[in-house]
Amino acid sequence: MSGNIQLLTDTLAGAKAEGRAALIAYLPAGFPTVDGGIEAIKAVFDGGADVVEVGLPHSDPVLDGPVIQTADDIALRGGVKIADVMRTVSEAHAATGKPVLVMTYWNPIDRYGVERFTAELAEAGGAGCILPDLPVQESALWREHADKHGLATVFVVAPSSKDARLAEITAAGSGFVYAASLMGVTGTRESVGAQAQELVERTRATGTELAVCVGLGVSNARQAAEVGAFADGVIVGSAFVKRMLDAPDHASGIEAVRELAGDLAKGVRGQA
Repeated sequence: MSGNIQLLTDTLAGAKAEGRAALIAYLPAGFPTVDGGIEAIKAVFDGGADVVEVGLPHSDPVLDGPVIQTADDIALRGGVKIADVMRTVSEAHAATGKPVLVMTYWNPIDRYGVERFTAELAEAGGAGCILPDLPVQESALWREHADKHGLATVFVVAPSSKDARLAEITAAGSGFVYAASLMGVTGTRESVGAQAQELVERTRATGTELAVCVGLGVSNARQAAEVGAFADGVIVGSAFVKRMLDAPDHASGIEAVRELAGDLAKGVRGQA
């Protein structure tokens, strides 16, 4: 079974052909429950997301701010396992036909086994993995198995990344490049800032043909439009998770994330 890197590439190219950025949403698996998380992802796709990143909950998420940490804690206390993450990917992709990635730190994959993880992710219909803490120079084993199974390897670049480092990362990665808009952890912010645009320009200057998608800080349609004007994709995570956390009940949370996806989809289309 081959993974869906081509579907991811085609989806990003399709958004570009429409003259807009792709909308990429993030939600953790197992939050608030495994079934509830799958329902939330389907709602986000229904609202207008092009791609979804499924977070693999981790006890020490160094890149994630308090909102996603809270959701991860709920998922972990609920007993979420890697098998549940795979099931989340499988059911979300099967129901929508859209690209679903996993975002995870390296340690769980290392413990689970790279061959096993990539084979199961491809079998589930996954499009690839975002690996925020895997150094490029230590990624050969992962990339070998990801390539074998048709999975994207998405690396994260930051404003602090030197030009030579950006070139190294874009040469090794596939699917797209995740550009962290600023130094720090995930969370919603008032302004996404000029740092993000400069980072996108510097990443493209490496000559890469990969889409450059910006995450960290986007929470509303106005910001989605602002980032979408210079990036190939707009990544939104904490704002979706916060909607779920703030909702008085599960049904309201599902409706809230569907509505937010709709607003953000208008933003990347310049209709906000």
